[in-house]
Amino acid sequence: MSSAIPLNVGIARSAGSSAAGAAKRVLLAEPRGYCAGVDRAVETVERALDKHGAPIYVRKEIVHNRHVVETLRERGVVFVDETAEVPEGAVVVFSAHGVSPMVHEAAAARSLHTIDATCPLVTKVHQEAKRFARDDFDILLIGHEGHEEVEGTAGEAPDHVQLVDGPDAVDGVHVRDEEKVIWLSQTTLSVDETMETVQRLRQRFPKLQDPPSDDICYATQNRQIAVKAMAPECDLVIVVGSRNSSNSKRLVEVALNAGARASHLVDFAREVDPAWFEGVRTVGVTSGASVPEILVRGVLDLLAEYGYADVQPVTTANETLVFSLPRELRAARQ
Repeated sequence: MSSAIPLNVGIARSAGSSAAGAAKRVLLAEPRGYCAGVDRAVETVERALDKHGAPIYVRKEIVHNRHVVETLRERGVVFVDETAEVPEGAVVVFSAHGVSPMVHEAAAARSLHTIDATCPLVTKVHQEAKRFARDDFDILLIGHEGHEEVEGTAGEAPDHVQLVDGPDAVDGVHVRDEEKVIWLSQTTLSVDETMETVQRLRQRFPKLQDPPSDDICYATQNRQIAVKAMAPECDLVIVVGSRNSSNSKRLVEVALNAGARASHLVDFAREVDPAWFEGVRTVGVTSGASVPEILVRGVLDLLAEYGYADVQPVTTANETLVFSLPRELRAARQ
């Protein structure tokens, strides 16, 4: 859970971030990296391996991170796109992004032993979609077309959900009854862009209702807030994360919009281009919610080799939230 009290970010402001002869430094965002939902999902697969042995099948990537997926694959995890690829009767884990009821039905038809690693915050959005569909609302789901989370949420109420992929998509939205319209969102979006989309939707549909609680997850918001706090002081922001990670890509956008001169997304330290350091005094470092800390440490070690050894934390929230494992795996915990 996030601290409700803004913390002192402690950035020593400078008169000019690129002043000649000024010492190089790194601003390290806190919080960063694994969120509670990702931690739960990865541990779910690891516990399933311990309990059932390899191979364990996982529908889609358990989380959107190359290192995590490759590491689990080496341990005997088989990643598939659809349940039809899983042998009948085998164990299959559903990813943190959630699945539609049709996927559950397809798994049952093949007698698969399913373990659901869906993030509880995604499950909350699913429950909202089902609730408002029962009440015959038009549900405007703000999210990115083709993203697994969006497909799962929309699948809960396909006759009521309409995807709104950003502010530019608002003009194409049509509803049956302007008195019964609500918006929901993918949990990993840019807060600012989502609010812009909502504002445009409300201009068209003044009676648009808000979700009962924030759909964009606490971890996504916290990581964006930390980047906003440090970006104005940064000549360069390096975001550690994979290119299919929505929340990681949003951090690059947030950094640039908040004042960073440049920002790049990398999976590994080896992808950092030393040419990026030209004229750079302050480097900001953060990571997406599905990124293990070892990858951040690799980037920090590389930066130290180029003279960026002074690391200053920028803390904007404390996170203490922990999610329980799926029920069938809880007994395996030590």
